[in-house]
Amino acid sequence: MVRLSTGVILAGIILLFVPIPPLATALGIVTIVLGVALRVLTSM
Repeated sequence: MVRLSTGVILAGIILLFVPIPPLATALGIVTIVLGVALRVLTSM
């Protein structure tokens, strides 16, 4: 089963390639950071 944090990180990576650069890039970076934070917090 895929962990939620992995799905969040993948969604962030996909947002980086959406052709609406200012919005999608910002959301992609924020989503990736949230995914990494979720992974760190849930592994403790």
